[in-house]
Amino acid sequence: MATFLPKLIALCLLAVPATAAVAQNPRLPTEDAIRIKEFYSLATALQDKLWPGWSKVPAPLMLVTSDTEFLTHHAAPPKEMQMVEHDLYARPRQFPTGFQATFPAFGPPAVMVVGQPVNTASKRSTPWLFMVMHEHFHQLQWAQPGYMDAINGLGLSRGDTTGMWMLNYPFPYENPEVVKSFHALRDLLLIVLEEKDEVAFKKLANQYLEQRKKFFALLSADDHKYFSFQLWQEGIARYTEVKAAELAADYHPATEFAALTDYESFASYAAKARPNTLSELREANLTSWRRTVVYSFGAAEGFFLDRVNPGWKGRYFAATLSADAYFELKN
Repeated sequence: MATFLPKLIALCLLAVPATAAVAQNPRLPTEDAIRIKEFYSLATALQDKLWPGWSKVPAPLMLVTSDTEFLTHHAAPPKEMQMVEHDLYARPRQFPTGFQATFPAFGPPAVMVVGQPVNTASKRSTPWLFMVMHEHFHQLQWAQPGYMDAINGLGLSRGDTTGMWMLNYPFPYENPEVVKSFHALRDLLLIVLEEKDEVAFKKLANQYLEQRKKFFALLSADDHKYFSFQLWQEGIARYTEVKAAELAADYHPATEFAALTDYESFASYAAKARPNTLSELREANLTSWRRTVVYSFGAAEGFFLDRVNPGWKGRYFAATLSADAYFELKN
């Protein structure tokens, strides 16, 4: 286990005053209980269709409410957690209410630590479900043998032992040549994805692969490793979030979930998931958005790979932390 994890968790905790003790008989809000139950039903229905073997990965979830954190589906809850009912434990809130992260909060396995919908970027119940699928995919990444060794092996921390380098790495976001090349690559990727004619698509795809090589050639070895790692990690998590939504278009949730006041039908959400990500990409600005461009850009590259290299997902975990190996189009 990397030494930075306890320090990264400690940094998160410093931002939030801890409550002295769990409130007497804390109760998970009914709507949150419905959402969590629906997530596990949805994951059971979809996960192995998206990534074979995903269901074998433990999926503990900790919901952060205003004053309490509720942990479920954890095989060995830490002693600090108070059992409040079967498979549900509680402790005073320590993480921000808008948290959306996955990491080994108590040591392996990785835990999804997420806020209630209204406090997160999801805002509503249906988008929240697919955000949690995104975080669940991170659990699949964390579960890969040698995952932490591979991250440490990137050699990008530059002495930072907190893990914050993953967010704050000094990538050349403001370098004019890099910015110009990235924006041109982004625009070409959008054009390629819109092409319906297969002959024209193949020609454009080759142009994209060449342009992609030119973009990465502008980067130093470390900058290349960092950006490719972020595309592999966060971009494909967003890709999986969108694909899960599309796969769930015909899924029928429990009556209780569909009765929530902020419910949106899965068919409605599925129809918007990919267009929304591509619209986000159209607006992506490397200089001002910085690292967050990797979410929509990496997802769009996943859509691209589905067409040019359909077997790419079978190689995803073999090429840990880098997306480069998938972008080889054989004529």
